Amino acid sequence: MNIISIITINYNNAAGLGKTMQSVFSQTYEHVEYIVIDGGSTDGSVLNIGKHRTRIAYSVSEPDKGVYDAQNKGLSKATGDYVLVLNSGDELADANVVADVFAAQQHSDIVYGNMIIVHPDGRRIKGCMPEQITLEHMLRDTLWHPVSFVKRSFLHQVGLYDTSYQIVADYEWFLRAIFLHHATLTYVNRIIANFYLGGLSSDPVNRKNLARERRRAQISVLGEETVNDYERKNPNHWLKKLKIALRVN
Repeated sequence: MNIISIITINYNNAAGLGKTMQSVFSQTYEHVEYIVIDGGSTDGSVLNIGKHRTRIAYSVSEPDKGVYDAQNKGLSKATGDYVLVLNSGDELADANVVADVFAAQQHSDIVYGNMIIVHPDGRRIKGCMPEQITLEHMLRDTLWHPVSFVKRSFLHQVGLYDTSYQIVADYEWFLRAIFLHHATLTYVNRIIANFYLGGLSSDPVNRKNLARERRRAQISVLGEETVNDYERKNPNHWLKKLKIALRVN
């Protein structure tokens, strides 16, 4: 039976943290290790964590160096067979998510599924991952971390998040995992999580920095020739448009 480590990072989002924690605590799957990394909140989040101390395997509240530094702290504390990063404010789709995904013994390095994307105005859109994760998919999109269970032994083989990336360290990690370490992947046609727009990567204010970081990650892992070739073949690609607008070399 696989033990599943779920990691939530939080900073001054007591309401969102409460929602996320309840979605984890409601899981019917018995073998869940829950880890909460708080960045030194002052809004009542720490009290919320304290109320559920007996249901949390590990928690800490202290300043960190950003989202991915906090996630690395959680990943370093995980002891389960698979890990899932579910940030504060997001939630598992229902009580049977983990039980359904691990109803059969999983062996792949990454087991992933679909999610509901919730817009600030309340609109809910089903986002579906492809059954096969290709180079083209990763150049134009990503693998969503809230729906991706990663084998812990493989995670440590690949390494932790590169914190030189402020917005796309998870994307860069998936590039390394898939194209440098040849991850085996299993797609589960199921809604795994509800993802609420408004975080770093989905904030329109960060769109330019997102473009810069994604391209840097792509070149770092895949090579400039591969990235340039893709851009030549896809002239309407939104990252290429931004590159031109920003004069990114």
